[in-house]
Amino acid sequence: MSGAGTRAPRGGVVPATRRVMNLSHFLRQAARRHGDAIGLVRGEASWRWAEIDRRVDAMAHALAARGIVKGDRVLVQSRNVNQMFESMFACFRLGAVWVPTNFRQTPAEVAWLAESSGAVAMICQHDFPDHVAACRAAAPGIATVVSIGPSGVPPSGSPPGNPPGSPRGGSAGDDGGFGEDYDALVARHLGTPFPAADVEHDDPCWFFFTSGTTGRPKAAVLTHGQMGFVVTNHLCDLMPGTTAADASLVVAPLSHGAGIHQLTQVARAAKTVLLAGDRFDPAEAWALVERWRVTNLFTVPTIVKLLTEHPSVDRFDHSSLRHVIYAGAPMYREDQKHALRKLGPVLVQYFGLGEVTGNITVLPPALHSIEDGPQARIGTCGFERTAMQVSIQDGQGRELAAGETGEICVCGPAVFAGYYDNPEANAKSFRDGWFRTGDLGHLDAEGFLYITGRASDMYISGGSNVYPREIEEKLLTHPDVTEVAILGVPDREWGEVGVAVCVARPGSAPDEAALLGWLDGKVARYKLPRRVFFWEALPQSGYGKIAKKLVREELVRRGCLEAPPGP
Repeated sequence: MSGAGTRAPRGGVVPATRRVMNLSHFLRQAARRHGDAIGLVRGEASWRWAEIDRRVDAMAHALAARGIVKGDRVLVQSRNVNQMFESMFACFRLGAVWVPTNFRQTPAEVAWLAESSGAVAMICQHDFPDHVAACRAAAPGIATVVSIGPSGVPPSGSPPGNPPGSPRGGSAGDDGGFGEDYDALVARHLGTPFPAADVEHDDPCWFFFTSGTTGRPKAAVLTHGQMGFVVTNHLCDLMPGTTAADASLVVAPLSHGAGIHQLTQVARAAKTVLLAGDRFDPAEAWALVERWRVTNLFTVPTIVKLLTEHPSVDRFDHSSLRHVIYAGAPMYREDQKHALRKLGPVLVQYFGLGEVTGNITVLPPALHSIEDGPQARIGTCGFERTAMQVSIQDGQGRELAAGETGEICVCGPAVFAGYYDNPEANAKSFRDGWFRTGDLGHLDAEGFLYITGRASDMYISGGSNVYPREIEEKLLTHPDVTEVAILGVPDREWGEVGVAVCVARPGSAPDEAALLGWLDGKVARYKLPRRVFFWEALPQSGYGKIAKKLVREELVRRGCLEAPPGP
């Protein structure tokens, strides 16, 4: 899907197929070798590897009985629960494509994911009925909806499930709500093994939604062959030595980076520990680290800061930790040093986009220093991951020398197959076989990468990418707003937050609180601007375009922002 051509191997030998391991085989291996060991924990509940494997077989049977076949897309809207974890492997085993959402997204946002992915089935937690209705309206092809709720009890007021023998579970318009309960379906099919679908290297397994510069989410196609490499690379570069004796704590949604991290744990039969509640609680997290002797976790700098500054860090034993992996945004140097003082030499940083599945650079524990001496690698996001190559290029695709700033481009087996059904985005994102990240940076003489800026207006708040145009377009639908510019500004807690500058329609007088209240619910909460300012006009460039560089300068001039540090 990247548009790259294929070349026959020398000697004229062209393989008939590039068959690879179905990723669900990781779970089968864990069940065979460690069947009686605990594989998943949430609160006081736990599931052993053999049990998880049987439940995945059962759900694969249930989906197959409803007409889901290899290549079909299955949308999943759920918090971190055992059924969410299992749904990944059920889709893989069936040869279907797992399409997880961030459960914090609004019904309209998730409906776009359903429509653009071409989903034909949906697995949804029972407390998201509005998401089901929005998805069915936007994507009529969704004919099967499975509810994650109390075992055997569909949500109150939901119509009966689709008959199990009907094509794709029934017609798309037979009801507007939930179908059968997930656990009831598992119970019905439990005990019958399900053979994993045969897959080739480029068969899609996961649509990893990531936004582009326009803010419209795009489905990055992850494949079985690519992800087999990613898992190997994670084990090699991020958490070497991981075994079935290890345990991993999940503090982020399984829909994105945490899901990839947990797939890696399954490959080594390391148990996964989920937080019991829906809200992040540092005290609960540290209690789980102590109770389950957690050895690794994946998170973002904001959460590392919250964990290490919370008083509970000193009440619980966290000496079992070997790898605290953070990504998604730079970490302030003082926060980094504080975390090292509290946890010891366990920090692992990596840089990577969803399109490269996190596999661009790594900064291992040995290169995280508390001291600011000449040996400290301050400001770098590390060196190239195993089997990956970074190239700093100018606008014409020419590679730049060490120390020169340009666009960060990357190639290697971890690069995704391309964006689903989006040839325009693929054409922009690939050049001469290199994936263009859109980030700006430079390499030093030793190959350490330093990110110095972004080619787009995107900013990172709490580890999540925020693309201003999406929020700007929403604000422009407000009857009292005629122009708007949103930009990311530094923030000690979240890394960056949004600031909106609006021009009100003549005769209107909107206020900040009312406008933010109106926007709440139209976009996910993490995308809401922190502040809103009202000006008579926005500064424009010589070409008549709103220039965010001039907006930022004007915010500083008016005292709304601190001036950036000088060179």
